[in-house]
Amino acid sequence: MSGAPFLDADRKAALEAWLTAQAGARRVTVTDDGRLSGGAISLNLGVTLEIDGGPLDGTHAAVLRTGSASGVSASLDKAEEAAVLRLAFATGATVPEPLFIGADPALLGAPFYIMRRARGVAAGFRVVKTEAPQRELARELGRQLGRIHQVRPGAPGLEFLPLPAPSAAMQCVNDYRGWMGRFADTDPVLAYGLRWLTVNAPEPGELVLCHRDYRTGNYMVENGELTAIIDWEFAGWSDPMEDLAWFCAACWRFGRYDREAGGIADRADLYAGYEETAGRTVDERAVAYWETAGYLRWATVALQQGMRHSSGTEPSLELALTGRMLPEIELDLLRHLDAVAGMWGAKP
Repeated sequence: MSGAPFLDADRKAALEAWLTAQAGARRVTVTDDGRLSGGAISLNLGVTLEIDGGPLDGTHAAVLRTGSASGVSASLDKAEEAAVLRLAFATGATVPEPLFIGADPALLGAPFYIMRRARGVAAGFRVVKTEAPQRELARELGRQLGRIHQVRPGAPGLEFLPLPAPSAAMQCVNDYRGWMGRFADTDPVLAYGLRWLTVNAPEPGELVLCHRDYRTGNYMVENGELTAIIDWEFAGWSDPMEDLAWFCAACWRFGRYDREAGGIADRADLYAGYEETAGRTVDERAVAYWETAGYLRWATVALQQGMRHSSGTEPSLELALTGRMLPEIELDLLRHLDAVAGMWGAKP
């Protein structure tokens, strides 16, 4: 990317001094390896840490994550995201180990954290490009999600995550309506989708720690094997079926619509892995509900990102192109509602 480096001389010096104290080391040297791919919502900077002394003595390939200018509603700040990641790592989930958490925005301009750098690729259009379905990868992603969903409200260190009210479903409906602003009433497809979610909202049920962006593009693969689940900025308490639904939504299949589990395999493979570790069965009706919610959520993101560009606040081709995806997302929503109509009988 063009422009001044994020770690200018002053920031680099401040970061090295802070890390030296945090690591209990004699000295820490930070090498800026350049910005990594992605970054519409977060800035991901590759760094190499040379730690002299202390328990982490040695060389560490790492990633510094901090907020970008293009944040969206409901994303955690990076200190909060790191706290979620730390707990997920403690469960044994395949996630990058967080090494340092910088909650004070004065140091680099915003909260940040540094985690170990994972191997492999995350780009969805590359991950799905295999001749045969990646059934074992899908099962493993299901198993990982089942482990993450073992975390319940009250888990130490996650007190900052609010509980949904009056239910996970209606919290989402109310949030989406607020984030969409006037489009919630003036766009007929969005208005229809919000009404559908309201009419068909399930009763309040079990809450677990959800990644809430669990999809192809947010995990890394090397030689067909999972190496890391990444991008935890939307994590929160919700219905466990929400994560399964988001993974299976058509918008995250990257053109492989024949493979409903993230463009890599069948839903049955993902579901089977999930049931191995989650201690619950997959409720396909609930998944269908949350998949509907997923399209509305993705539409909200497209609206917000597009408006950042069109308002002149943050001119960006990437944001503009995201905003232009709204008609495609709405078409996916309508197709989905037609496909699942039989589960509810007559459509509202």
